[in-house]
Amino acid sequence: MQVSLETTSGIERKLTITLPVADIDGEVNKRLQDLSRRVRLDGFRPGKIPMKVVKRRYGAGARQEVLGEMMQSSFVEAIQEQKLNPAGAPSVEAKSDDDEGFTFIATFEIYPEIALNEFNGITVERPVADVQESDIDEMIETLRKQGTSFEDVERAAELGDRVTFDYVGTKDGEAFEGGSAENATLELGSGRMIPGFEDGLVGVSAGEEKVLSLTFPEDYQAEELAGQSVEFACKVHKVAGPALPELNDEFFARFGVTEGGLEDFRKEVSKNMERELRQAVKNKVKNQVMDGLLKIHEVEVPSALTSQEIDRMREQAVQQFGGMKGGFDPKQLPAELFEADAKKRVALGLLIGEVVKQREVKVDDERVRAMIEEMASAYQEPQQVIDWYYSNDEQLSQIKYVVLEEQVVDTILEAAQVSEKTCSYQEAIKPAERAVEAEEAEQEETA
Repeated sequence: MQVSLETTSGIERKLTITLPVADIDGEVNKRLQDLSRRVRLDGFRPGKIPMKVVKRRYGAGARQEVLGEMMQSSFVEAIQEQKLNPAGAPSVEAKSDDDEGFTFIATFEIYPEIALNEFNGITVERPVADVQESDIDEMIETLRKQGTSFEDVERAAELGDRVTFDYVGTKDGEAFEGGSAENATLELGSGRMIPGFEDGLVGVSAGEEKVLSLTFPEDYQAEELAGQSVEFACKVHKVAGPALPELNDEFFARFGVTEGGLEDFRKEVSKNMERELRQAVKNKVKNQVMDGLLKIHEVEVPSALTSQEIDRMREQAVQQFGGMKGGFDPKQLPAELFEADAKKRVALGLLIGEVVKQREVKVDDERVRAMIEEMASAYQEPQQVIDWYYSNDEQLSQIKYVVLEEQVVDTILEAAQVSEKTCSYQEAIKPAERAVEAEEAEQEETA
Protein backbone atom coordinates (compact mmCIF):
# COMPACT_ATOMS: atom_id res chain seq x y z
CA MET A 1 0.00 0.00 0.00
CA GLN A 2 1.32 3.42 -0.99
CA VAL A 3 0.20 6.52 0.91
CA SER A 4 0.83 10.21 0.31
CA LEU A 5 -0.48 12.99 2.55
CA GLU A 6 -1.31 16.53 1.44
CA THR A 7 -2.38 19.50 3.58
CA THR A 8 -4.93 21.38 1.49
CA SER A 9 -5.92 23.96 4.15
CA GLY A 10 -5.54 24.59 7.86
CA ILE A 11 -7.41 21.48 9.00
CA GLU A 12 -8.20 19.77 5.68
CA ARG A 13 -6.08 16.78 4.69
CA LYS A 14 -5.98 14.66 1.55
CA LEU A 15 -4.73 11.08 1.57
CA THR A 16 -3.91 9.41 -1.73
CA ILE A 17 -3.81 5.66 -1.24
CA THR A 18 -2.85 3.03 -3.79
CA LEU A 19 -3.84 -0.61 -3.20
CA PRO A 20 -1.53 -3.12 -5.01
CA VAL A 21 -3.13 -5.24 -7.71
CA ALA A 22 -1.72 -8.41 -6.16
CA ASP A 23 -3.40 -7.69 -2.83
CA ILE A 24 -6.73 -6.95 -4.48
CA ASP A 25 -6.63 -10.01 -6.75
CA GLY A 26 -5.53 -12.27 -3.91
CA GLU A 27 -8.43 -11.19 -1.73
CA VAL A 28 -10.91 -11.46 -4.63
CA ASN A 29 -9.73 -15.01 -5.38
CA LYS A 30 -10.19 -15.99 -1.75
CA ARG A 31 -13.71 -14.58 -1.84
CA LEU A 32 -14.56 -16.44 -5.06
CA GLN A 33 -13.09 -19.72 -3.82
CA ASP A 34 -15.25 -19.48 -0.74
CA LEU A 35 -18.27 -18.74 -2.93
CA SER A 36 -17.56 -21.74 -5.16
CA ARG A 37 -17.97 -24.02 -2.16
CA ARG A 38 -21.22 -22.45 -1.01
CA VAL A 39 -23.23 -21.35 -4.06
CA ARG A 40 -25.68 -23.55 -5.95
CA LEU A 41 -25.96 -23.40 -9.75
CA ASP A 42 -28.12 -25.54 -12.01
CA GLY A 43 -26.10 -28.16 -13.87
CA PHE A 44 -23.26 -28.30 -11.34
CA ARG A 45 -22.75 -30.42 -8.27
CA PRO A 46 -22.20 -28.54 -4.98
CA GLY A 47 -18.54 -27.60 -4.62
CA LYS A 48 -17.72 -28.59 -8.23
CA ILE A 49 -18.48 -25.32 -10.03
CA PRO A 50 -15.54 -24.31 -12.28
CA MET A 51 -13.74 -21.19 -11.08
CA LYS A 52 -14.16 -19.46 -14.44
CA VAL A 53 -17.94 -19.82 -14.08
CA VAL A 54 -17.83 -18.41 -10.57
CA LYS A 55 -15.67 -15.47 -11.75
CA ARG A 56 -17.98 -14.74 -14.64
CA ARG A 57 -21.06 -14.79 -12.42
CA TYR A 58 -19.73 -13.21 -9.21
CA GLY A 59 -16.37 -11.66 -10.04
CA ALA A 60 -17.47 -8.03 -10.45
CA GLY A 61 -19.53 -8.04 -7.27
CA ALA A 62 -16.79 -9.72 -5.28
CA ARG A 63 -14.25 -7.15 -6.45
CA GLN A 64 -16.50 -4.26 -5.44
CA GLU A 65 -16.95 -5.79 -2.00
CA VAL A 66 -13.22 -6.31 -1.59
CA LEU A 67 -12.39 -2.79 -2.76
CA GLY A 68 -14.89 -1.28 -0.31
CA GLU A 69 -13.45 -3.23 2.61
CA MET A 70 -9.83 -2.58 1.63
CA MET A 71 -10.46 1.15 1.15
CA GLN A 72 -11.93 1.36 4.63
CA SER A 73 -9.19 -0.69 6.34
CA SER A 74 -6.38 1.06 4.42
CA PHE A 75 -7.76 4.48 5.36
CA VAL A 76 -7.81 3.52 9.04
CA GLU A 77 -4.27 2.15 8.75
CA ALA A 78 -3.07 5.28 6.95
CA ILE A 79 -4.45 7.76 9.51
CA GLN A 80 -2.91 5.71 12.30
CA GLU A 81 0.47 5.71 10.55
CA GLN A 82 0.24 9.45 9.89
CA LYS A 83 -1.07 10.09 13.43
CA LEU A 84 -4.13 11.96 12.19
CA ASN A 85 -7.37 12.52 14.13
CA PRO A 86 -10.26 12.93 11.64
CA ALA A 87 -13.16 15.12 12.75
CA GLY A 88 -15.61 13.29 10.50
CA ALA A 89 -16.02 10.71 7.77
CA PRO A 90 -13.87 11.25 4.67
CA SER A 91 -15.07 12.16 1.20
CA VAL A 92 -13.76 9.34 -1.03
CA GLU A 93 -13.05 9.57 -4.76
CA ALA A 94 -11.62 6.86 -7.03
CA LYS A 95 -8.64 8.19 -8.98
CA SER A 96 -7.41 5.28 -11.10
CA ASP A 97 -7.75 1.52 -11.51
CA ASP A 98 -5.04 0.00 -13.70
CA ASP A 99 -2.03 -2.31 -13.71
CA GLU A 100 -0.36 -0.11 -11.07
CA GLY A 101 -3.19 -0.77 -8.63
CA PHE A 102 -6.36 0.89 -7.41
CA THR A 103 -5.83 4.49 -6.29
CA PHE A 104 -8.33 6.56 -4.37
CA ILE A 105 -8.32 9.92 -2.62
CA ALA A 106 -9.79 10.46 0.85
CA THR A 107 -10.40 14.10 1.80
CA PHE A 108 -11.28 14.95 5.39
CA GLU A 109 -10.84 17.44 8.21
CA ILE A 110 -8.87 16.85 11.38
CA TYR A 111 -9.42 18.25 14.84
CA PRO A 112 -7.58 21.57 15.09
CA GLU A 113 -4.54 21.90 17.27
CA ILE A 114 -5.34 24.51 19.90
CA ALA A 115 -2.72 26.48 21.78
CA LEU A 116 -4.38 27.95 24.86
CA ASN A 117 -3.65 31.60 25.54
CA GLU A 118 -3.30 33.06 29.02
CA PHE A 119 -6.66 33.50 30.70
CA ASN A 120 -5.73 36.87 32.24
CA GLY A 121 -7.01 38.49 29.07
CA ILE A 122 -10.57 37.54 30.06
CA THR A 123 -12.60 40.07 32.05
CA VAL A 124 -15.62 39.09 34.15
CA GLU A 125 -18.08 41.25 36.09
CA ARG A 126 -19.79 39.21 38.80
CA PRO A 127 -23.22 40.50 39.93
CA VAL A 128 -23.65 40.79 43.71
CA ALA A 129 -27.23 40.90 44.94
CA ASP A 130 -29.48 39.87 47.83
CA VAL A 131 -33.13 38.93 48.02
CA GLN A 132 -34.83 41.80 49.85
CA GLU A 133 -38.23 41.74 51.54
CA SER A 134 -39.52 44.03 48.79
CA ASP A 135 -38.37 41.47 46.21
CA ILE A 136 -40.36 38.78 48.02
CA ASP A 137 -43.42 41.07 48.09
CA GLU A 138 -43.10 41.65 44.35
CA MET A 139 -42.72 37.93 43.66
CA ILE A 140 -45.81 37.09 45.72
CA GLU A 141 -47.80 39.68 43.76
CA THR A 142 -46.54 38.10 40.53
CA LEU A 143 -47.71 34.68 41.76
CA ARG A 144 -51.08 36.14 42.67
CA LYS A 145 -51.45 37.70 39.22
CA GLN A 146 -50.66 34.35 37.64
CA GLY A 147 -53.64 32.94 39.53
CA THR A 148 -55.98 35.75 38.48
CA SER A 149 -59.62 34.79 37.97
CA PHE A 150 -62.34 36.95 36.39
CA GLU A 151 -65.69 37.82 37.95
CA ASP A 152 -68.63 39.48 36.19
CA VAL A 153 -69.00 43.18 37.03
CA GLU A 154 -71.80 45.71 36.55
CA ARG A 155 -69.72 48.56 35.15
CA ALA A 156 -68.05 49.75 31.97
CA ALA A 157 -65.06 47.78 30.72
CA GLU A 158 -61.55 48.88 31.73
CA LEU A 159 -58.08 47.84 30.61
CA GLY A 160 -57.34 44.50 32.26
CA ASP A 161 -60.97 43.37 32.12
CA ARG A 162 -62.14 40.39 30.10
CA VAL A 163 -65.08 40.97 27.78
CA THR A 164 -67.32 38.40 26.10
CA PHE A 165 -68.70 39.77 22.84
CA ASP A 166 -69.70 39.21 19.20
CA TYR A 167 -68.08 41.10 16.36
CA VAL A 168 -68.42 41.35 12.60
CA GLY A 169 -65.68 42.92 10.51
CA THR A 170 -66.50 44.60 7.19
CA LYS A 171 -64.45 46.24 4.45
CA ASP A 172 -66.29 48.54 2.08
CA GLY A 173 -69.54 47.20 3.57
CA GLU A 174 -68.67 43.54 2.89
CA ALA A 175 -67.76 41.02 5.62
CA PHE A 176 -64.23 39.64 5.18
CA GLU A 177 -62.92 36.18 5.96
CA GLY A 178 -61.76 35.63 9.54
CA GLY A 179 -63.21 38.95 10.71
CA SER A 180 -66.23 37.67 12.66
CA ALA A 181 -66.85 35.68 15.84
CA GLU A 182 -69.55 34.99 18.43
CA ASN A 183 -69.06 34.83 22.20
CA ALA A 184 -65.38 35.63 21.80
CA THR A 185 -63.42 36.44 24.96
CA LEU A 186 -60.76 39.12 25.01
CA GLU A 187 -58.62 40.57 27.78
CA LEU A 188 -58.37 44.29 27.13
CA GLY A 189 -54.74 45.37 26.96
CA SER A 190 -53.44 41.93 25.96
CA GLY A 191 -52.46 43.15 22.48
CA ARG A 192 -54.14 40.20 20.75
CA MET A 193 -56.12 42.36 18.32
CA ILE A 194 -55.01 45.03 15.86
CA PRO A 195 -54.12 48.49 17.25
CA GLY A 196 -57.17 50.40 18.47
CA PHE A 197 -59.49 47.40 18.81
CA GLU A 198 -59.03 46.74 22.53
CA ASP A 199 -58.82 50.43 23.43
CA GLY A 200 -62.08 50.92 21.51
CA LEU A 201 -63.93 48.56 23.85
CA VAL A 202 -62.85 50.43 26.97
CA GLY A 203 -65.93 52.16 28.44
CA VAL A 204 -68.46 49.74 26.91
CA SER A 205 -70.83 47.93 29.30
CA ALA A 206 -72.62 44.57 29.01
CA GLY A 207 -75.53 44.81 26.54
CA GLU A 208 -74.05 47.76 24.64
CA GLU A 209 -72.99 47.86 20.99
CA LYS A 210 -70.19 49.83 19.36
CA VAL A 211 -68.72 50.15 15.86
CA LEU A 212 -64.93 50.43 15.71
CA SER A 213 -63.42 52.17 12.69
CA LEU A 214 -59.86 50.86 12.39
CA THR A 215 -56.99 50.38 9.95
CA PHE A 216 -54.97 47.18 9.61
CA PRO A 217 -51.18 47.57 9.97
CA GLU A 218 -49.20 47.87 6.72
CA ASP A 219 -47.28 44.70 7.59
CA TYR A 220 -50.36 42.62 8.46
CA GLN A 221 -49.91 38.95 7.47
CA ALA A 222 -53.05 38.84 5.32
CA GLU A 223 -51.99 40.89 2.29
CA GLU A 224 -55.57 41.67 1.23
CA LEU A 225 -56.14 43.44 4.57
CA ALA A 226 -52.74 45.09 5.10
CA GLY A 227 -53.18 48.86 5.39
CA GLN A 228 -56.94 48.64 4.72
CA SER A 229 -59.64 50.61 6.54
CA VAL A 230 -62.33 48.41 8.11
CA GLU A 231 -65.17 48.51 10.61
CA PHE A 232 -65.95 46.07 13.42
CA ALA A 233 -69.54 46.00 14.73
CA CYS A 234 -69.25 44.75 18.33
CA LYS A 235 -71.90 43.67 20.83
CA VAL A 236 -70.71 43.12 24.41
CA HIS A 237 -72.43 40.39 26.44
CA LYS A 238 -70.35 40.35 29.63
CA VAL A 239 -67.64 42.34 31.36
CA ALA A 240 -65.51 40.48 33.92
CA GLY A 241 -62.97 42.16 36.16
CA PRO A 242 -59.75 40.56 37.43
CA ALA A 243 -59.79 39.13 40.95
CA LEU A 244 -56.49 38.26 42.62
CA PRO A 245 -56.49 35.19 44.90
CA GLU A 246 -56.29 35.87 48.61
CA LEU A 247 -53.17 35.03 50.57
CA ASN A 248 -54.68 32.10 52.45
CA ASP A 249 -53.94 28.43 53.10
CA GLU A 250 -55.62 27.40 49.85
CA PHE A 251 -53.31 29.70 47.87
CA PHE A 252 -50.20 28.59 49.80
CA ALA A 253 -51.05 24.92 49.19
CA ARG A 254 -50.76 25.48 45.42
CA PHE A 255 -47.03 25.91 46.01
CA GLY A 256 -46.59 22.99 48.39
CA VAL A 257 -46.80 24.99 51.62
CA THR A 258 -49.37 23.25 53.82
CA GLU A 259 -48.28 24.55 57.23
CA GLY A 260 -47.03 27.76 58.78
CA GLY A 261 -49.26 30.17 56.89
CA LEU A 262 -47.89 33.36 55.34
CA GLU A 263 -44.62 33.24 57.27
CA ASP A 264 -43.61 29.81 55.93
CA PHE A 265 -44.90 30.71 52.48
CA ARG A 266 -42.60 33.73 52.41
CA LYS A 267 -39.70 31.51 53.51
CA GLU A 268 -40.45 29.07 50.66
CA VAL A 269 -40.66 31.90 48.13
CA SER A 270 -37.42 33.36 49.47
CA LYS A 271 -35.66 29.99 49.23
CA ASN A 272 -36.71 29.57 45.61
CA MET A 273 -35.65 33.12 44.79
CA GLU A 274 -32.25 32.56 46.41
CA ARG A 275 -31.80 29.43 44.28
CA GLU A 276 -32.81 31.34 41.15
CA LEU A 277 -30.41 34.16 42.07
CA ARG A 278 -27.47 31.77 42.56
CA GLN A 279 -28.17 30.11 39.22
CA ALA A 280 -28.56 33.44 37.42
CA VAL A 281 -25.25 34.76 38.78
CA LYS A 282 -23.54 31.49 37.92
CA ASN A 283 -24.90 31.63 34.35
CA LYS A 284 -23.86 35.26 33.85
CA VAL A 285 -20.34 34.54 35.05
CA LYS A 286 -20.14 31.41 32.91
CA ASN A 287 -21.38 33.24 29.81
CA GLN A 288 -18.77 35.96 30.28
CA VAL A 289 -16.04 33.35 30.72
CA MET A 290 -17.12 31.46 27.60
CA ASP A 291 -17.42 34.63 25.54
CA GLY A 292 -13.98 35.67 26.77
CA LEU A 293 -12.54 32.27 25.90
CA LEU A 294 -13.86 32.62 22.36
CA LYS A 295 -12.58 36.17 22.11
CA ILE A 296 -8.95 35.34 22.92
CA HIS A 297 -8.78 32.26 20.68
CA GLU A 298 -9.27 31.65 16.98
CA VAL A 299 -10.52 28.14 16.38
CA GLU A 300 -10.93 26.63 12.92
CA VAL A 301 -14.11 24.61 13.26
CA PRO A 302 -14.43 21.34 11.28
CA SER A 303 -17.49 21.48 9.03
CA ALA A 304 -18.44 17.89 9.93
CA LEU A 305 -18.74 18.84 13.61
CA THR A 306 -20.75 21.94 12.69
CA SER A 307 -23.14 19.81 10.63
CA GLN A 308 -23.62 17.40 13.53
CA GLU A 309 -24.35 20.29 15.89
CA ILE A 310 -26.81 21.82 13.41
CA ASP A 311 -28.69 18.50 13.30
CA ARG A 312 -28.84 18.43 17.11
CA MET A 313 -30.13 22.00 17.21
CA ARG A 314 -32.74 21.19 14.55
CA GLU A 315 -34.03 18.29 16.65
CA GLN A 316 -34.10 20.42 19.79
CA ALA A 317 -36.08 23.10 17.97
CA VAL A 318 -38.62 20.61 16.64
CA GLN A 319 -39.00 18.94 20.05
CA GLN A 320 -39.51 22.33 21.68
CA PHE A 321 -42.47 23.05 19.43
CA GLY A 322 -43.87 19.52 19.49
CA GLY A 323 -43.10 18.78 15.84
CA MET A 324 -41.78 15.28 16.54
CA LYS A 325 -45.29 14.03 17.32
CA GLY A 326 -46.50 15.19 13.92
CA GLY A 327 -43.70 13.42 12.08
CA PHE A 328 -42.00 16.67 11.03
CA ASP A 329 -38.50 16.04 9.66
CA PRO A 330 -36.02 18.35 11.47
CA LYS A 331 -33.84 18.47 8.34
CA GLN A 332 -36.54 20.58 6.67
CA LEU A 333 -35.40 23.49 8.85
CA PRO A 334 -32.78 25.56 6.96
CA ALA A 335 -29.24 24.95 8.21
CA GLU A 336 -28.54 28.69 7.98
CA LEU A 337 -30.84 29.28 10.95
CA PHE A 338 -28.46 27.42 13.23
CA GLU A 339 -25.04 27.66 11.56
CA ALA A 340 -23.60 30.62 13.50
CA ASP A 341 -24.64 29.27 16.90
CA ALA A 342 -23.54 25.77 15.94
CA LYS A 343 -20.04 27.00 15.08
CA LYS A 344 -19.82 28.80 18.43
CA ARG A 345 -20.93 25.71 20.30
CA VAL A 346 -18.40 23.52 18.52
CA ALA A 347 -15.59 26.03 19.04
CA LEU A 348 -16.43 26.26 22.75
CA GLY A 349 -16.58 22.48 23.03
CA LEU A 350 -13.11 22.18 21.49
CA LEU A 351 -11.73 24.90 23.79
CA ILE A 352 -13.30 23.36 26.89
CA GLY A 353 -11.90 19.98 25.91
CA GLU A 354 -8.44 21.50 25.56
CA VAL A 355 -8.66 23.17 28.98
CA VAL A 356 -9.74 19.83 30.50
CA LYS A 357 -6.83 18.08 28.80
CA GLN A 358 -4.08 20.59 29.46
CA ARG A 359 -5.15 21.51 33.00
CA GLU A 360 -6.06 17.88 33.83
CA VAL A 361 -9.54 18.76 35.10
CA LYS A 362 -11.39 15.78 36.60
CA VAL A 363 -15.09 15.62 37.44
CA ASP A 364 -15.67 16.27 41.15
CA ASP A 365 -18.21 13.66 42.29
CA GLU A 366 -19.07 15.71 45.39
CA ARG A 367 -20.06 18.65 43.18
CA VAL A 368 -22.15 16.30 41.04
CA ARG A 369 -23.98 15.15 44.16
CA ALA A 370 -24.46 18.72 45.37
CA MET A 371 -25.89 19.82 42.02
CA ILE A 372 -28.36 16.94 41.92
CA GLU A 373 -29.43 17.61 45.52
CA GLU A 374 -29.98 21.30 44.76
CA MET A 375 -32.16 20.48 41.75
CA ALA A 376 -34.04 17.87 43.77
CA SER A 377 -34.77 20.37 46.56
CA ALA A 378 -37.32 22.08 44.28
CA TYR A 379 -39.48 18.91 44.34
CA GLN A 380 -41.76 17.57 47.05
CA GLU A 381 -39.93 14.21 47.14
CA PRO A 382 -36.23 15.15 46.74
CA GLN A 383 -34.85 11.66 47.42
CA GLN A 384 -36.88 10.19 44.57
CA VAL A 385 -35.33 12.74 42.18
CA ILE A 386 -31.82 12.00 43.48
CA ASP A 387 -32.34 8.24 43.09
CA TRP A 388 -33.68 8.77 39.57
CA TYR A 389 -30.55 10.64 38.45
CA TYR A 390 -28.22 8.04 39.92
CA SER A 391 -30.14 5.21 38.25
CA ASN A 392 -30.12 6.89 34.83
CA ASP A 393 -26.66 6.80 33.25
CA GLU A 394 -27.55 9.20 30.44
CA GLN A 395 -28.96 11.87 32.75
CA LEU A 396 -26.10 11.42 35.21
CA SER A 397 -23.58 11.88 32.37
CA GLN A 398 -25.25 15.16 31.42
CA ILE A 399 -24.96 16.42 35.00
CA LYS A 400 -21.31 15.36 35.12
CA TYR A 401 -20.59 17.34 31.95
CA VAL A 402 -22.28 20.43 33.40
CA VAL A 403 -20.14 20.08 36.54
CA LEU A 404 -17.04 19.63 34.39
CA GLU A 405 -17.90 22.87 32.55
CA GLU A 406 -18.29 24.63 35.91
CA GLN A 407 -14.87 23.36 36.98
CA VAL A 408 -13.39 24.67 33.73
CA VAL A 409 -15.03 28.05 34.47
CA ASP A 410 -13.49 28.01 37.96
CA THR A 411 -10.08 27.19 36.46
CA ILE A 412 -10.31 30.17 34.11
CA LEU A 413 -11.63 32.49 36.84
CA GLU A 414 -8.51 31.84 38.90
CA ALA A 415 -6.50 33.73 36.24
CA ALA A 416 -9.17 36.04 34.77
CA GLN A 417 -9.73 39.66 35.76
CA VAL A 418 -12.82 39.48 37.96
CA SER A 419 -14.66 42.49 39.37
CA GLU A 420 -17.92 42.69 41.31
CA LYS A 421 -20.96 44.85 40.68
CA THR A 422 -23.61 45.40 43.32
CA CYS A 423 -27.10 45.31 41.83
CA SER A 424 -30.71 44.54 42.65
CA TYR A 425 -32.25 41.09 42.56
CA GLN A 426 -34.17 41.94 39.39
CA GLU A 427 -31.02 43.19 37.65
CA ALA A 428 -29.12 40.08 38.67
CA ILE A 429 -31.66 37.61 37.32
CA LYS A 430 -32.31 39.53 34.10
CA PRO A 431 -30.61 37.74 31.17
CA ALA A 432 -27.63 39.69 29.85
CA GLU A 433 -26.84 40.21 26.20
CA ARG A 434 -23.99 37.91 25.28
CA ALA A 435 -20.77 39.88 24.83
CA VAL A 436 -19.72 38.13 21.63
CA GLU A 437 -23.15 38.65 20.06
CA ALA A 438 -23.16 42.31 21.11
CA GLU A 439 -19.71 42.83 19.63
CA GLU A 440 -20.72 41.19 16.33
CA ALA A 441 -23.86 43.35 16.17
CA GLU A 442 -21.74 46.45 16.80
CA GLN A 443 -19.33 45.45 14.03
CA GLU A 444 -22.24 44.95 11.60
CA GLU A 445 -23.62 48.40 12.43
CA THR A 446 -20.19 49.94 11.93
CA ALA A 447 -19.82 48.19 8.59
